Amino acid sequence: MPSAKTELTEKQRTPPAAVAREAEKGLKLREEHGRGGTDVGRRRANQLKNREAVSVRDIKSMHSYFARHKVDKRGKNWADKDKPSAGYIAWLLWGGDAGRKWVDGLHARLDKAD
Repeated sequence: MPSAKTELTEKQRTPPAAVAREAEKGLKLREEHGRGGTDVGRRRANQLKNREAVSVRDIKSMHSYFARHKVDKRGKNWADKDKPSAGYIAWLLWGGDAGRKWVDGLHARLDKAD
């Protein structure tokens, strides 16, 4: 049983299917267009796609990523079907909107426990 501190169960830390799909889409777009995301983002996408449980450190990192990059959504070609922006592809690598919603919920639970 998790402690009252900052512990989340493995099930809670396992990416939902929607997050895995977004990450997989990001990997496909990165391959197709040759841009978007860093090696860290690519590794994160593979972790999410494979539905591997994330650590508390990963949750904090993902939360920070989404907070820093939400402004990218205003960029040119965001989610353009034929020529998606590098920022959009990177966003997907981190789990997309589904990932942001999921990780924000986990982060809030950690904040509440602290």
